[in-house]
Amino acid sequence: MELKSAAAVLAAAAGTALAAMYASAKLAMLRKHEAVIHTDQDAEGPDIFFISDIHRRRISKKLIAKAGGPFDAVIIGGDLAEGGVPESRIRRNISRLSALGPIYYVWGNNDREVGEALIRSAISDAGGTVLDNESDELMSGPVRWMLVGTDDTSSFNVNVNQAFRNVREGDAVIFVSHSPRVFDMLGSRDPEVRIAGHTHGGQIRLGRFGMLEKGSFRSDNGKVELVSNGYGTSLVPLRLGAPAESHVIRLRAKKEAQ
Repeated sequence: MELKSAAAVLAAAAGTALAAMYASAKLAMLRKHEAVIHTDQDAEGPDIFFISDIHRRRISKKLIAKAGGPFDAVIIGGDLAEGGVPESRIRRNISRLSALGPIYYVWGNNDREVGEALIRSAISDAGGTVLDNESDELMSGPVRWMLVGTDDTSSFNVNVNQAFRNVREGDAVIFVSHSPRVFDMLGSRDPEVRIAGHTHGGQIRLGRFGMLEKGSFRSDNGKVELVSNGYGTSLVPLRLGAPAESHVIRLRAKKEAQ
């Protein structure tokens, strides 16, 4: 009887833990960041909404209302979808995000499972831009803000030189890739802002320990780096110690003291 009682207690505890992890995966933090980068001139900068790794989740109206906006760029940092996600959900998610501002998208490692043509069509129909080794000017003025994005490493098509070909000296560069591994492919290029997702923050962590590093935002000496835990989940719809999140980023430029 004692053995059965212990087993029942363990089973109940495991069930409670799984329920808590499932509930955690359905929540999402909206993290707000402000950062000043160093440039040749003082200047206003873009307000950005960033979300990655949506996978099978639905973008909620509550998230859109909470985010506010409008934003100068709404960046989808890859893994907008994965195999088996209905086209209607993909298009609805993009449509809801487009209410916040102009859509910019970089490929994730799972997106092409639903078909490249579908993703391109859905982004285009929402008036969005696919940044597969491409760049776009977000703001001009005393400082030109350039958004630069690459294809994902899973495509074997990352081309940093092509992505940066329209960037000029003095531009403030916001660089986006799905995986932070692409940061190591930049060579001598040192963009003011680096943004990625992909890792899910490890998704399930035991204290400080996880399969991958927990997401983080760093702003230091005029440089910014964000790696997001992402919004959805992969393999199992569970999270522990790496809460789902999306981000509001307010950037400004300040002339570096001589």
